[in-house]
Amino acid sequence: MKNMLKEILNESIEALNKADSLEELENLKVKVLGRKGSLTSILRGMKDLSKEERPMMGKYANEIREKIENSLAEKEKILQEKRKEFLLERERIDVTMPGKKAERGNVHPLTKTINEVKSVFIGLGYDVVDGPEVELTYYNFDALNAPKFHPSRDYQDTFYINPEIVLRTQTSPMQARTMEKNAPPLKIIAPGRVYRNDNLDATHSPLFTQMEGLAVGKGISFGDLKGTLTTFCKAIFGEEREVRFRPHNFPFTEPSAEVDISCIVCGGKGCRVCSDTGWIEILGAGMVHPNVLAMAGYDPNEVSGFAFGLEIERTCIPKYGMNAIRAFYENDNRFLEQFK
Repeated sequence: MKNMLKEILNESIEALNKADSLEELENLKVKVLGRKGSLTSILRGMKDLSKEERPMMGKYANEIREKIENSLAEKEKILQEKRKEFLLERERIDVTMPGKKAERGNVHPLTKTINEVKSVFIGLGYDVVDGPEVELTYYNFDALNAPKFHPSRDYQDTFYINPEIVLRTQTSPMQARTMEKNAPPLKIIAPGRVYRNDNLDATHSPLFTQMEGLAVGKGISFGDLKGTLTTFCKAIFGEEREVRFRPHNFPFTEPSAEVDISCIVCGGKGCRVCSDTGWIEILGAGMVHPNVLAMAGYDPNEVSGFAFGLEIERTCIPKYGMNAIRAFYENDNRFLEQFK
């Protein structure tokens, strides 16, 4: 047995010298000192020795075990130090090297424009409201004086979920929803996404962003509408901009108007952006139709109001000198980086 113990010690020392990783060291430890290890197996056989041999061999076996354990501990310390040096070298940072540029995100031009427009109207005392993009046909059409068979309700223009529910075609339903729940006077703006059954091209998109505005109270006139929108246009596009109002027709306003500003690119002389007219259409507006006031529970003989709607993308285009709506939705970093 003594020779076997010496052989285990020699083999263990030889294996220790060859081991060059902590994994190999752990395997050796299990092989020799584990529950089924070679040294453990010999120690279990000591019960078969005579009473005279057992104390001597037990002492010798413990000395062998202690030598192996000490050698394992020393080797483990060496290998851990080597591993530490390897990791430090691999993860070493040269602080003299140029750093990697961290790309900073920025506000999307649509969001930036919405915030600018909101800031103007909040400064004029307007509240910001929000509503559902999946809307009842009642609020999207009926409550806005667009009865059944009105052209705006055609399937070729509107995304219907069923005959009673649509993807809203405008943020104007917030007019009816707000008046239904609040007594006059009130002033609100309602920004949000809207949907039209259009093909995507330079000037049209099935998804775009609109902002509805509404002011209702006693004695509100078209002059108030004109003053408000002129203030807005000059605040967003510059004090030098000229503003004009053209007669138009919307089912939920009477009288109605379209609002243009002098072209930002050519200053009104005529260019490709303004189709050589010198003017760019910005929004539609008008006095709230008496039928809309009545359906919301207001008395048209007691209160009046005006409403307006602008497409945020069409506001961005002249503001930033662009010529295509689809650029807002293509997520092209070359385009977005212009707005940092």
